[in-house]
Amino acid sequence: MIGKVMLIAEVKTRAPSGWKSELSWDELFAIANGCEFTDMLSIFIDSRWGGSPELVAKARKMTDKLILAKGMNDDETLVAEAFDAGANYALAVGRVPLENPQRFLIEPYTLEELCAVPHHLYTVWNSRDLRKLDQPENRKSETFEQARKVFPGWLCQASNVSTVLDIDPGANAVLVGTHLPTFIESARRLKKVMSW
Repeated sequence: MIGKVMLIAEVKTRAPSGWKSELSWDELFAIANGCEFTDMLSIFIDSRWGGSPELVAKARKMTDKLILAKGMNDDETLVAEAFDAGANYALAVGRVPLENPQRFLIEPYTLEELCAVPHHLYTVWNSRDLRKLDQPENRKSETFEQARKVFPGWLCQASNVSTVLDIDPGANAVLVGTHLPTFIESARRLKKVMSW
């Protein structure tokens, strides 16, 4: 936890934007899993970005922390394999699954879609529009603050989070991937002067 905000630490070797980590999956896993603030690990299962259900199985053998199966996850078979491999939750982008929606973090594309999500479900507001990942500029015009105003339930902030200072005051959780080492360092520095 970062204060009262849940930290979902992402083990990400590459991103849809073309970004690639200089660290290996094992090195990134060690950073994410070893962080004292981490509540949940995000493990990619989409092969386009270096993921697989096998990596979930590998992570499950190495941690007792909660695991989120990350990806666009429109392939129900792949999601089922991730759950069988030990994932506690999976991401669902642009949809609310008909079966066991409580086992998903729902990531709507728009504020209108967010308003339609039942308030008892877990949701993610991503500052990037995942429909535009092949474009240089893919940041949404709608902000997390606007998302919080229309959705009273549990809401996770995702993307463009580099340090703890980027966490929105209304966030219940934050998902950090690309900038995880920098984020963790900032959290450790802040902890020294805070009471959490």
